Amino acid sequence: MPQQPLMNTYKRLSVSFERGEGCWLYDTDGNKYLDALSGIAVCGLGHSHPAVTTAICEQASQLIHTSNLYNIPLQEQLAARLTNISGMDKVFFSNSGAEANEAAIKIARKFGHAKGIEKPSIIVMESSFHGRTMATLSATGNRAVQAGFEPLVSGFVRAPFNDAEAIRAIAANNKNIVAILVEPILGEGGVLIPADDYLAQLRSICDDNDWLLMLDEVQTGNGRTGRYFAYQHSYIIPDVVTTAKGLGNGFPIGACLAKGRAATTFTPGAHGSTFGGSPLACAVGLAVTDTIMNENLCDRAASLGKRILDGFKEQLEGMNYVKEIRGKGLMIAIELNEAGTELAILAKVKGILLNITGSGHVIRLLPPLVMTDTEADLLVNTLSKLIKIYAADERSKPRS
Repeated sequence: MPQQPLMNTYKRLSVSFERGEGCWLYDTDGNKYLDALSGIAVCGLGHSHPAVTTAICEQASQLIHTSNLYNIPLQEQLAARLTNISGMDKVFFSNSGAEANEAAIKIARKFGHAKGIEKPSIIVMESSFHGRTMATLSATGNRAVQAGFEPLVSGFVRAPFNDAEAIRAIAANNKNIVAILVEPILGEGGVLIPADDYLAQLRSICDDNDWLLMLDEVQTGNGRTGRYFAYQHSYIIPDVVTTAKGLGNGFPIGACLAKGRAATTFTPGAHGSTFGGSPLACAVGLAVTDTIMNENLCDRAASLGKRILDGFKEQLEGMNYVKEIRGKGLMIAIELNEAGTELAILAKVKGILLNITGSGHVIRLLPPLVMTDTEADLLVNTLSKLIKIYAADERSKPRS
């Protein structure tokens, strides 16, 4: 048997897909699956969306790449679109969420040095996830993904999520803090949703201490939670916000948006990217943002998310096996009292694609924003039955 040429970095399910249409993926054997994961919050417009397909084909036939040594009009157009949506001032384009977060971290450090702080530090949260580059890995609040990569990058101070008082305590005792980096909702951490006033409290703390408030919206952005950006539920404006995933609907693109002093921190030569903001990537980004805004898909995510959440609560609440059902827009979690790591495999057998996160206890659902009511009901009914069967099987197993 020939040696597998791919590095062993993923625990893949035994299925290969050859095409997709809307919320459905089709494998090489002709079986179809309802995609309730969207490529991990990426394909918000579903698969093979005509606007995305047209943008890729037309732009690829004209110009794919020139580098950032030259003006890129499509980059300027997408930056204008994003700043108009977000209330931010300027944009740096990258290829991924991790790179967008790297840019945010560098902005914070440059901001701190300009204030005369020799070793600027950033407050980050327990159970967070910001990427797998060395800096973003160090910022991440998950020891499992950090193990074996020490020494980690210094300059990060960890705090419990959804605890503004802990942040205030750090402020009183650490004069090197220059910024807070936080996800509005912890995605990989298990779709953990903070108090409604959490971001507003962080905004106030940053204002009081002359810090930057930096929001990682790589997963929560692009309509996923029912607003274009999740911070827009709180009616605050951050200093920095990062996005990726759903911005390209499968084509790699990331963006770091900044406002005020944070927007003017970088100067020529301070940061860069060979491929970031290519004509092709920006053509796709424009197609995605225009579709989300013109078709009111943020509102659709809010109403569809409520339909799915209400459906699961009606069918599953009261089960001892289910600890909590929660969500914001189309970020939905079913937290289990016991690990359910095999549920992703069983769901695939039933034609549903989902993800288990939160140390194996959380079923994470990130459906496309274009899912129909019928498809949403199919998801709820199929998965609810599966969870009940799985729970009954788990109870029947002998305990050691």
